[in-house]
Amino acid sequence: MTPAVTPAESPPAAADLIAVLTARGQSLGCAESLTGGLVCAALTDVPGASAVVRGAVVSYATDVKADVLGVDSGLLASLGAVNAEVARQMAQGACRVLASDWGVATTGVAGPDPQDGAAVGTVFVAVAGPGGCEAVELRLPGDRAAIRRAAVDAVLDLVRARVDAAEEGRPRRG
Repeated sequence: MTPAVTPAESPPAAADLIAVLTARGQSLGCAESLTGGLVCAALTDVPGASAVVRGAVVSYATDVKADVLGVDSGLLASLGAVNAEVARQMAQGACRVLASDWGVATTGVAGPDPQDGAAVGTVFVAVAGPGGCEAVELRLPGDRAAIRRAAVDAVLDLVRARVDAAEEGRPRRG
């Protein structure tokens, strides 16, 4: 008999976000680059996530960001994939492509080498939803795994803050 496999423990923010979005009847889609699907995995580890999570686009390659998510190819050619506007456009693309109320995005450099002139640990997370789109720049310490995990936590915290702000009718921060 094969032993039961338990899913990886999701961050508490994932379970909280799933509960809040379920109660509000809202959906979420992910556009991930440096996290390679870890955001969606954290969310779908939560029982009941299927009521909220529409899916994910893992756009690790730059051309996928443009071709699938609709990120401006001129922007990608001139500035590269590691910047706030790319993150914003990825989050908006997630909403559009996945027909979701909320879209989250991650892009950046987890290492071991710099990319597009950005140092290892430079990360942008973004959330698009009712009321607009916000991107936040992070400087995350640690090795590749630590940077990726911290990016997951950061984008989950950001989307929860935006969901709360939208519910309270507050304007977005940026």
